[in-house]
Amino acid sequence: MQDIEKFYNDYFQTVFKYLFCMTHDADISEELTQETFYQAVKTYDNFRGDCKVSVWLCQIAKHLWYKEYRSRNKYTSDSIDEISDSFHATENVEHIILESDSKIALYQKLQTLDEKTREVIYLRLTGELSFREIGEILNRNETWARVTFYRGKQKLMKEGQ
Repeated sequence: MQDIEKFYNDYFQTVFKYLFCMTHDADISEELTQETFYQAVKTYDNFRGDCKVSVWLCQIAKHLWYKEYRSRNKYTSDSIDEISDSFHATENVEHIILESDSKIALYQKLQTLDEKTREVIYLRLTGELSFREIGEILNRNETWARVTFYRGKQKLMKEGQ
């Protein structure tokens, strides 16, 4: 039992940050992190060892997130409730809508990038991971993560002009 606890403590932050980059929701990330470790412990005997443990865990986490995402409704009433609640708050609704539109536009532009570049940008911006950590998660090196991020950023800037 002590080994499982050490395993969990060693990799929890990496998996949680990775999931948070994709979900943008701490509660969902926490839930999926727990499920990731459950699946990892359950299938540890199948781990071939051809990649780092953190990479293996992030692969499990990614598959669990995709499964969760598909099972959820794409459109919920939460976004409408957020706008109506903020209307009664001190913030200006117009500002919130414009900010929301710019986020939507950014995410739409990110969808034009290839999957690896998009994943590097998500991990860097929303997960606040270092290029070294990103390289480890994606089974590449730090330089590859830097170059991929830079090229993706340049492509987004070109499209924005």
